[in-house]
Amino acid sequence: MQVASTAVGLLDPPAEPSVSSPTVAQSYSGPCADERRLADERCELATRAQARSAAAADALRRAQRGYDAHNAAAETAAEAAHPRVVRTYKEDAQRAFRAASAAAGAPEAVETAARTWLQEINRINREAAAASLTAERERELAASTGAGLERLGVASDAARVGASMAEAACVAARTAVADCDERARGGSTTPRTPPPPTEPVLTDDQGDEALGVALQGGTAPRVFRLLRGDPGAMETLVASLAGDDPDERRRWRVAVAGLLDAIMADAIEQAYLRFPHEHSFWGPYTLQQNRDITRALASLGYRPDGIGGWVDDRLPSQRELSLALGYAGLDPMRMRQWPNEQQTAQLFREVEVAGDEYLANVAGDLTLAEMVEMLGRRADGLVDLWNHWGRIRPLLLEEA
Repeated sequence: MQVASTAVGLLDPPAEPSVSSPTVAQSYSGPCADERRLADERCELATRAQARSAAAADALRRAQRGYDAHNAAAETAAEAAHPRVVRTYKEDAQRAFRAASAAAGAPEAVETAARTWLQEINRINREAAAASLTAERERELAASTGAGLERLGVASDAARVGASMAEAACVAARTAVADCDERARGGSTTPRTPPPPTEPVLTDDQGDEALGVALQGGTAPRVFRLLRGDPGAMETLVASLAGDDPDERRRWRVAVAGLLDAIMADAIEQAYLRFPHEHSFWGPYTLQQNRDITRALASLGYRPDGIGGWVDDRLPSQRELSLALGYAGLDPMRMRQWPNEQQTAQLFREVEVAGDEYLANVAGDLTLAEMVEMLGRRADGLVDLWNHWGRIRPLLLEEA
């Protein structure tokens, strides 16, 4: 019997393209013509479904690679922007500055070292900010790609299942053709069941400097008034820096407040405090002795918070107070009556922070090098001020 040319089935792809065009109608004849036409149609559909499944799987693989690339880029950028990494870079810059400052033979060299430090801090901040933006952008891209991954995954699964079902239909139709041919030849007419589809992240020797002279002469440069909490001094300074722009005024007020907080915090750490003369605990000692006691207490883990209390509300016992007196070179036996717990809690209530004295002794000319060296790590967060220090320093030294 003459058998007509048929379309290519999924299970038996040819080495060369079929000569028959899918757009040209084929004629089928013979006793199994209907079965053969149905098999050709179903196998052609199976071939197309397999192509769609391969394309969907390829699209899913590309999206998955993109998702993985975005996640890897986000993790790398987040690591570069991590505060621990940024802090390490800034500490390296601070050490380099201190080494250059210590080796400098002239004030100009110290200023150069400070400018170099500032440039390095600016670079670190820029790179950290850029890395943070990159991490955020890559996370957003990963999230967007991840949402698409779900859709593509569903589509790929659907295409795979569709291809599998089409393949099964092709197999079933091919089996039906075989059964029909056998029947036509007089063989077994028992239809054969096709196999089921399978599913595969911061000196006292500086009295001749500007602030030292002002402190000794009793005058009040603007920076002293700022440290003493004069609101008028803050408003005048902010107006000089920002003009009438409310956003700029807000920005400069926050920046200057940050500088004052850093100076005061540094003064507290160095025990630059003023103590009440008529006090049962502080009164018997000199100013320097009281500061030595405060430093000794800090070495034991008991620090004043600058607002009349203790950091973390940690109070020293009589034993720690006695040790602190001993560490300060004083005889604890001279203390007639030790403060009780309530009196210990209020030991610093009348104590004032001598921020002006500290600043005059440590950074008497307010040069960039002096400020950076004084504040250490705390200088890192004031880069915006250091970038405009040429404008700010004269205003801080100005008397009114």
